[in-house]
Amino acid sequence: MSEGWIQASERALEQIRRLLERKDMDRLELVQSMRFVLMALHRSLLGWMNWVNNPDIMVAFNRDELVEMNRRLAEFVQEFIKYDIEVTKQGARKSGVAVEAREEAEERARRGSGETFYI
Repeated sequence: MSEGWIQASERALEQIRRLLERKDMDRLELVQSMRFVLMALHRSLLGWMNWVNNPDIMVAFNRDELVEMNRRLAEFVQEFIKYDIEVTKQGARKSGVAVEAREEAEERARRGSGETFYI
């Protein structure tokens, strides 16, 4: 299982690299590229959640390894959320529609989930 996951992740990285090298992409191609990148991130996050929620896997890591994973993930997520806030503010200035669509999606996600989500 892990070998297949690693190979698929390496293919995704290669595709992302090729997308970044492309010059003169039109707007649709840029949006398609962002969708691919975000789906790759989504796939990775699902994998992380499966591992973190599996004590049989997490017990294999010592405390120092867990500290390092936690630190790197926290740094990455902080930067990602900062960028998310920045782009959301830009979108709000450009169009109230983008913000409304995001808020509606968040509301649908909250209503669709039978469990409480805490951050």
